[in-house]
Amino acid sequence: MTSTDKLHAFFYPEKVAVIGASATPGKVGHTVVANMLGAGFKGRVIPVNPKGGEIEGLAVTTDIADLPRGLDLAVISVPPQFVIPAIEALGAIGAKSAIVITAGFKEAGKEGYDLEQRIIALCEEHSIALLGPNCLGMMNTSAGVNASFAAGQPNPGSIAFFSQSGALCVAILDWALGANIGFSKFVSLGNKAVLDEADMLDYLNEDDETSVILGYIENVEHGDAFLDAARRTCLNKPVIMIKSGTTAAGAKAASSHTGAIAGSDQTYTAAFHQSGVIRVGDVASLFNLAQAFSSQPLPKGPNLALVTNSGGPGILAADAADRSRLTMAALSQKTIQRLQEFLPSYAAFYNPVDIVGDADAKRYRQTLDVVADDPMVHSILVLLTPTASVQIEKTAEAVIRIAEKSGKPVFACFMGKTRVAGARRMLMEAGIPCYAFPEPAVHAIEAMYEYYLWKNRPEPQYREVERDIEAARALIRDHERRNQPEIVEFEAQQVLKAYGLPTPQTVLARSSDEAVAAAEEIGYPVVLKIASPDISHKSDVGGVKVNLGNATEVMKTFKEITARAQRLRRDAYIAGCLVQEMAPPGVREVIIGFKRDEQFGPMLMFGLGGIYVEIMKDIAFKLAPLSKQDAFEIVREIKSYMLLKGLKGEQPVNFTALEEIVMVMSRLALDLPQVVEAEFNPVLVNHERAIVADVRMTLRV
Repeated sequence: MTSTDKLHAFFYPEKVAVIGASATPGKVGHTVVANMLGAGFKGRVIPVNPKGGEIEGLAVTTDIADLPRGLDLAVISVPPQFVIPAIEALGAIGAKSAIVITAGFKEAGKEGYDLEQRIIALCEEHSIALLGPNCLGMMNTSAGVNASFAAGQPNPGSIAFFSQSGALCVAILDWALGANIGFSKFVSLGNKAVLDEADMLDYLNEDDETSVILGYIENVEHGDAFLDAARRTCLNKPVIMIKSGTTAAGAKAASSHTGAIAGSDQTYTAAFHQSGVIRVGDVASLFNLAQAFSSQPLPKGPNLALVTNSGGPGILAADAADRSRLTMAALSQKTIQRLQEFLPSYAAFYNPVDIVGDADAKRYRQTLDVVADDPMVHSILVLLTPTASVQIEKTAEAVIRIAEKSGKPVFACFMGKTRVAGARRMLMEAGIPCYAFPEPAVHAIEAMYEYYLWKNRPEPQYREVERDIEAARALIRDHERRNQPEIVEFEAQQVLKAYGLPTPQTVLARSSDEAVAAAEEIGYPVVLKIASPDISHKSDVGGVKVNLGNATEVMKTFKEITARAQRLRRDAYIAGCLVQEMAPPGVREVIIGFKRDEQFGPMLMFGLGGIYVEIMKDIAFKLAPLSKQDAFEIVREIKSYMLLKGLKGEQPVNFTALEEIVMVMSRLALDLPQVVEAEFNPVLVNHERAIVADVRMTLRV
């Protein structure tokens, strides 16, 4: 992570050099100089060009070596082959930070990648905080800094924005200017050779001028640093992000259900959720939420009150609330009685409060005063359609007044365009988010409530798992020596025992006689499974038979299973069969697994077995380590949770037993970094206990 003083020099420079400055309008080196001057920068701008002369009235320095020692910021816009010498020269004068606008590095192929690695090494050697390369630049409105080649100066504001895409920066900046949205900081990350999103989060977390942080990312290369920075920041300020590349096309093929299902998008969703980052899917939602978070207090509960002059929009908003984590506030009898004192008899006094189409601004004001006074109301959405009798601007004044007075979050939805344009502008300037339609308004309120819950969640608690790590590692080392990536149930039983996981009574039988003896010891009925380190998918060779009720069936099945496996897999070593007790009555099958993500580490998966995982993909994901609360949540986040809870008088499964197994899997994933995928499938659970009936692991060899 880059030090705070280097980033302070980066965002609040006193001396800025533009290396590759140009006297020709339209060239990047000219635009950067003009933007710095146009932003009202109070410090010194120093154009650098070997030709000398004057640019925008400023004397040009011909050599980087002649720049002031300890230079705060250098903006580099020269061809790629000259970037390395420029950074070497900046290092020699002790420059604190730099922006490399130039493209043609790792995004351009092997040669560019090698150049970028050299840039990284030089910046580490000279402690230079570097943005880019291949970026638009950076802006800090409070310091009058526009060290970019973007067109237009952003308005001041309390929203910070960083993006991996320079083109998106240009589009968003232009859109924000049209929408009168201001920024505190505006950063194009580019290739993230040195400064990345984690550095931005840590700095902006401490930035008094920033109240909301927005980001667009395509990938995260240092997952642990990102998660740590995000958790710290989200405890203090809302972080709202778009992550592109959400399809499964980029996910690698994997050998287990977990590996196949746990694509990169699920990993980012889990990472964002657990670190408190609010994820959105489009730019409109990004700024809808930014306006809400930057202007309104957080709702302290889920209860939403709707006040409308039209039934239709009120119903749409109520439907949206019903689909969200919000609830429609149940107004108190006192509130209803107060409303009945002045609303017409044909109004709707319950939530939504429909004050009907002939309502004027006074009726809105009286209604809002009463509704906001109800202690069961946590947030208010005011809906207005431009009827003939409604006083639009005066109603906007009433909304502004109640927001100032009540201390509760107040949102507006003034539907239409031409007639409501002035009122919308009034509301936005007063810090009241105003939406064209009910659904995005409800979504914004829901996001704020969810963030309130996340900020006020209990401190995470983690359970220590008693285990014999060395026994598990010994098995892994043995497989690594044999260059054998799959650890199947036949051998993985040792890992289950090392971690004290509950398993069905299991015996390895190397002959049919041993199988019968084991079955007699365990007690009928039993299960037989092929035991081979080379066969990971037992069903592919007909290697599992259940409900064997006597010695004759066991002996016959043993011979059939082993003979079939030898015929179908001539290359496989057949050790015999595992003889296992049958599942207890009334069990449900679940899958618990993990896949190791390159950036974020182990991602845990939980879901029901059978069609629920194969076809419906009804899966919940979380990143390790899992706290007790995480384990509690993951087994309840699947859509088919009610099947575990029990329907029509069925007893609920033992959720505590499932949570224990999930936490052990989390610990195992952290203990054994050589394991890239693991799966307990199935885990059999009823109202009494849960047992791991089968296990498979994949190593990185």
